[in-house]
Amino acid sequence: MSKKTSGAASLTPNIKILIQGKPISPEADADFVSAKVSEDLDAPSMFELRFVTWDVEKQQFTWIDRDIFELGNKVEIQMGHQKNLKTVIVGEITGFEPEFNQNETPILVVRGHDLRHRFLRGCQTKSFTQMKDSDIVSQIAKANGLTPTVEDTKVKLEYVLQHNQTDWEFLQERAARISYEIVVDDKTLYFRPHNNEKQKLFSLTYGEDLQDFLPRLSTMKQVYQVQVQGWLPKEKKTVIAKAESGKEGDKMGGSTAGAKEVKKAFGISSNTIVNQLVSSKAEAERIALGQFRDTSLEYISGEANCQGNPNLRAGIVIGIAGVGKRFSGLYYIVSVEHDYTEDEGYKTSFTVRRNAT
Repeated sequence: MSKKTSGAASLTPNIKILIQGKPISPEADADFVSAKVSEDLDAPSMFELRFVTWDVEKQQFTWIDRDIFELGNKVEIQMGHQKNLKTVIVGEITGFEPEFNQNETPILVVRGHDLRHRFLRGCQTKSFTQMKDSDIVSQIAKANGLTPTVEDTKVKLEYVLQHNQTDWEFLQERAARISYEIVVDDKTLYFRPHNNEKQKLFSLTYGEDLQDFLPRLSTMKQVYQVQVQGWLPKEKKTVIAKAESGKEGDKMGGSTAGAKEVKKAFGISSNTIVNQLVSSKAEAERIALGQFRDTSLEYISGEANCQGNPNLRAGIVIGIAGVGKRFSGLYYIVSVEHDYTEDEGYKTSFTVRRNAT
């Protein structure tokens, strides 16, 4: 499925759509209009496919009632240039939105999500005893038909309650406590710390392969330390755990983290968390460190646009160059949108975060 070039692109943008493991038919290819893939670390990733759904010769609707677009069908979307294609999402069809307008040709919009959408169906009330968060996530992933690949959270918890929550709400809550993220790639679920300490995969340079970059440095959420205060029922005593400047982890190629800059400019500040139930000192320390690292990663954020690039995926580290000393460096991608249309070709936009300058 080769389409028109976009702007000054030297290569021809290309897309391949597979449903139930097979490329779409030449007839469907001819009616294809556009594709959009939105990948996010904090929510189920989505795709949107648009097709003309009208046969001019037969004067009747086409794809609206075809079996090819059945709810639950597996969809794989590959994007790139010429024959160099990479998968940008694997998901399932979850809905349809036909567009009927007397002045325009009818369009069928096919929508779908990655398999995290399965965790959104129905609220549950369950309890987990003497289990680590990584064990809990593994159990829920398997129950939803996914293969878990989890990083050991080490701390065994006496009792955890999922109270009238969807599995997704519950898992996000558990992940947010300790600065973990939940990512799905096809049928594999990853439960891991933020990957911002990984090596960069490649770099983009403003004015060359990076068209726009809008970074923001803000100290409004930065604090010198995070403190977790809780009550241990068995020991009948208060527990206090702290994480402070110096515990950000890797500074992503920078030298000064937000917490240190805040102390220098405004003095010592602290965020005390008292609404988290803890059952041990180790759990309180894990929460304090996780919350501190989450906050640190919001020191610099930004949005960027470039020509279509299927290598840009949520959860990877890239370098950004050509934007001055303060803002050049390593960035962690938290969301990506790939847009492909016949008229405008292939474009990619993404959002990033960084914890230091």
